[in-house]
Amino acid sequence: MSRLSDYIKETKAEMIHVTWPTRKQAVAFTIIVVAISLITAAYLGAFDYIFQILLQKFIL
Repeated sequence: MSRLSDYIKETKAEMIHVTWPTRKQAVAFTIIVVAISLITAAYLGAFDYIFQILLQKFIL
């Protein structure tokens, strides 16, 4: 049980040193992540569609 309490105390001490983003930064980072995810999905979806069409032409 001593190890668990030591871990919790050390974690609490380290959390003091953490610099948390502001609400504005968190919203901006979230928008960036969602935008990059959508762009990546569209990019991969376009290649999937192109390869699907090419495979259909070669197979059929």
